[in-house]
Amino acid sequence: MPVIMVAGTDNMKIAVLSGKGGTGKTLVAVNLAAVSRQATYIDCDVEEANGHLFFKPEWLKKEDIAVKVPQVNEDLCDGCRKCVNFCKFNALVYIKDKLQIFEEICHSCGGCLLVCPFKALKEKDKVIGVIQKGVSDNVIIYTGLLNPGEPSGVPIINKLLSKENVPENQLTIIDCPPGSACVVMESIKDADYCILVAEPTLFGVHNLNMVYQLVKLFNKPFGVLLNKCLPEDNPAEKFCRENRIRILSRIPFDNNLGTLNSNGEIVVKKEKKYQQLFSSLLDTVVKEVQYETTANP
Repeated sequence: MPVIMVAGTDNMKIAVLSGKGGTGKTLVAVNLAAVSRQATYIDCDVEEANGHLFFKPEWLKKEDIAVKVPQVNEDLCDGCRKCVNFCKFNALVYIKDKLQIFEEICHSCGGCLLVCPFKALKEKDKVIGVIQKGVSDNVIIYTGLLNPGEPSGVPIINKLLSKENVPENQLTIIDCPPGSACVVMESIKDADYCILVAEPTLFGVHNLNMVYQLVKLFNKPFGVLLNKCLPEDNPAEKFCRENRIRILSRIPFDNNLGTLNSNGEIVVKKEKKYQQLFSSLLDTVVKEVQYETTANP
């Protein structure tokens, strides 16, 4: 089934986020990229990246991502413990006349080097994960993978969203991590618009409120997409009405949609009704961004 490509999306960054995993965030992000004329899809959910499973891209490039961690020159260290006292993450301890460094919990702030009076510490690279670049039809795919046990995926997300990976002449879809932690803040900080994906449950409302508060804090234009909608009352829709939040679209609860998505299919390429739904959603968001740009130049 040919996909209707949505134009008018040049130089636009749209972030898709949700308060928890499993709401349909990646479903939305993948299919928005697929219905665009040309897009870059960036999977910032570096602990559970799965957007590539739908695109099945031809991989073009792989790059290790490293952070700086301290290492000690024992000949220069006199055991003053200033570095130990400085580190709030307890990544350095002094045991049996020797400085021990726990790289697994180091946050790479570099402060221990600054407070050491004898310059006994210097930095070395530690690989924390990789990013990969691929291509699938009209979409360029970037995905990040954080190594297990690493304390933060922020360095990988910063690399994913660097200027070299985010072209200025086409649409960029950012598939954010779930929740509202630091990794989500890094993912949306340069976004032009945020789509909040919500489920029709009281638990879904709680998680919607988390990301609602976050995008307000960042002063980002946003709207809500209601997923898995049923005929009965929808607590998430009630929350949107009470808070005067724009509802961008609704996706009905559909077993066939769930099956296609579980099988790693891009639904806009399989069902005409979803091709129309996501094309209309993208067109709506484009108009929202253009309005915001005009109203707040």
